[in-house]
Amino acid sequence: MSKLIFDPEALSVDSIAGEPAVAPERLTEAWLRERFASPPSWHPENFEEPLIRKGLGEPIPASVLMPLVARDEGFTMLLTQRTAHLNDHAGQISLPGGRVDGVDTTTIDTALRETEEEVGLHRRHIEVLGTLPDYITATGFRVTPVVSLVRPPFDLRADPFEVAEIFEVPLSFLMDGMNHQRRMIDLPNGLGRRVFYAMPYQRFFIWGATAGMLRNLFHFLRA
Repeated sequence: MSKLIFDPEALSVDSIAGEPAVAPERLTEAWLRERFASPPSWHPENFEEPLIRKGLGEPIPASVLMPLVARDEGFTMLLTQRTAHLNDHAGQISLPGGRVDGVDTTTIDTALRETEEEVGLHRRHIEVLGTLPDYITATGFRVTPVVSLVRPPFDLRADPFEVAEIFEVPLSFLMDGMNHQRRMIDLPNGLGRRVFYAMPYQRFFIWGATAGMLRNLFHFLRA
């Protein structure tokens, strides 16, 4: 997200998005496969990061995996907390992924490679369902979200340079508009007011680009 120095958790909640949750019968393996095989007509949500980046050049291609882990109690989303010393998104909650490399033939290859490097999740455990529209971040990346099913058991191994912690959040929590908060900050240099989403879960504060991509998954599944 933006390199502006502020604490997003300290900002008050402006409003709750409040849309009804995705129906439980849509959070099943068969339904998810069918949705990505035959996508409906839908519109991704508009976010303000491209406006903040206006005039700053072309964004860098990148890709993230949205790993839906098939647990007995229901799907979870695997997320990471980034280490505090990184140049981009330090300490933030992220989806595993990164910038496109010369060895990658597709954005899906990028997501699979970066996921294995960051959290040790081998692609043999991953079934790619499809992609969501690209998300442009204020820090200069054009990110392709790659939605996938992940089957336990699997071993994880965090890259200590990039990943401070790996955790999972119930998909039913993330796909409920009552858990989506809108927060606002007034930007310096005449950039106006920025509105961003947050989805606090236990001790983890999910916000910014990660929350934005989760919002688009939410809209896609509700459409």
